[in-house]
Amino acid sequence: MRYAFLAFIVLVAGCDTVRSTTDRVFGGEKTPEEAESAAVEEVVEPQPVAVTADGWVGPKTTIAGLGDPTTPGRWLETPLVETEITGRVVVPRTGAQAYITLVPASGPAGGGSRLSLDAMRALLLPFDELVELEIYSN
Repeated sequence: MRYAFLAFIVLVAGCDTVRSTTDRVFGGEKTPEEAESAAVEEVVEPQPVAVTADGWVGPKTTIAGLGDPTTPGRWLETPLVETEITGRVVVPRTGAQAYITLVPASGPAGGGSRLSLDAMRALLLPFDELVELEIYSN
């Protein structure tokens, strides 16, 4: 009997909360703050669209090591791209993959690449080794 009475008290106490949230969902009364925020329209800038590399067919392979650990974000500096694009990087040895930003680097196309600390963590790679990567254009 005590548990039934306790459950009844909890249900009655929660009715006001349920009513206030259902009023907002189903067009009930709004508080002055909600009415004011609904009147102000927010301008949202469109997100940049990821650009695919022209003429990129299949994966490109590179050897990568740790880049500058003080630069934040998930990026791969590589001479395989000419402009900054988003791409998918796969570690053939383990099958781990991540979507990262491909940043152009100077050097020959067969030169090495540098991965960010966040990208190495996402791919579950050791920080002190060089690894083979397959790079796919997004």
